[in-house]
Amino acid sequence: MLDRENTIKEKILEGLDLSYKRLIKSKRERNTELVVSENGKIVRLKPHDIKCE
Repeated sequence: MLDRENTIKEKILEGLDLSYKRLIKSKRERNTELVVSENGKIVRLKPHDIKCE
């Protein structure tokens, strides 16, 4: 049971990582800002300033 839970957890994390990379790629292609919350404040980031591995 524990192995199955770890496998599911790994797949979820891989999916989140892929979604993040696609979001950054899309923002760069369209040259639109990414809006995030940092310490309760709204922050707008330029897509080319974001590091994506």
